[in-house]
Amino acid sequence: MKKIILSLGVLALTASVSMAQDKKKMETAAPAATQQAAAQTIEVLKFKEDVHDFGTIPQNKPVTNEFTFKNTSKVPVTIQNVSTSCGCTSPEWSKEPILPGKSGMVKATYNAASPAPFSKTVTVTTSVGTKTLTIKGVVEAAPATSAPQNNSIMKTAH
Repeated sequence: MKKIILSLGVLALTASVSMAQDKKKMETAAPAATQQAAAQTIEVLKFKEDVHDFGTIPQNKPVTNEFTFKNTSKVPVTIQNVSTSCGCTSPEWSKEPILPGKSGMVKATYNAASPAPFSKTVTVTTSVGTKTLTIKGVVEAAPATSAPQNNSIMKTAH
């Protein structure tokens, strides 16, 4: 009886070690698959630029950059979604499938409300993978203004 219990214990220990190793293999394979999908997008969609630096921009003046790309594959590519890293950036993109050899675009508009340096990402999800684009720059504070003059007060003569 002791031998059976001991054998079952060894078998359970062996199974748990094997499962832990399989889980580790899956965890290390997932990033490789993600990198491969990203590499596919990079190879299929040739962007003119991945990062756009607006430089110094004035506060309260939204700025827009259009990232253009060419489909270098032999199949149509569809942009399924474009998401941004914050609500201060709004995207627009080509809605129709981009045929082989044709070009498409992703626009990113940044609302320059707060004076500070910024770096925001725009994630493009396509039928062949994902691509991350970046916009950055520095928002310069708007000049302080004095209160408007109130001309509605009339002076009366004594």
